[in-house]
Amino acid sequence: MAIDHPAATKLKEKFPGLGLKGSNFRGDVQVIVPKASFLDVVTFLKNEPSLNYNMLSDVSAVDYLNYPGTAKDGRFGLVYIFNSIPMTAGVGSPRIILRVFLNEGDLEVESLVPLYAGAEWLEREVWDMFGIKFKNHPDLRRILLWDGFGAHPLRKDYPVTGRGEREGYPILTRDSA
Repeated sequence: MAIDHPAATKLKEKFPGLGLKGSNFRGDVQVIVPKASFLDVVTFLKNEPSLNYNMLSDVSAVDYLNYPGTAKDGRFGLVYIFNSIPMTAGVGSPRIILRVFLNEGDLEVESLVPLYAGAEWLEREVWDMFGIKFKNHPDLRRILLWDGFGAHPLRKDYPVTGRGEREGYPILTRDSA
């Protein structure tokens, strides 16, 4: 990982055996973290005084099913965006993007709610749309779709037209008067 960023340097020093991969694009650092070390890396980024990544901005996922080009490390890529409010006034980008790859059949990663309370709804949305579970989440249930909905619509294998979920709803019309 040859990235010129304080966070990347500290991660290489703290976790030399992980073989972290990363890139730098327009000042933002992106680091691919192995699932087994994910919670340790995030805890370090938050608690290291010289970094202090104290804000989780977003959690999302990407489904790489049938993705052209080079092979990915897993079908799903979780994307976490962290900001360091104290670093905003300093040199360098205050953002770091962590990615964790998961494969079908092992779609579970540690929840960040114990470290970042704001992760609760973000992780629920990823669970609802992609079916990725977050261990130790205090309330992992659907947030956008109803409880009986049996699929995860942002997966690439979900049909664009749906699976007939809307057929039971009445069609509403407006009077032309």
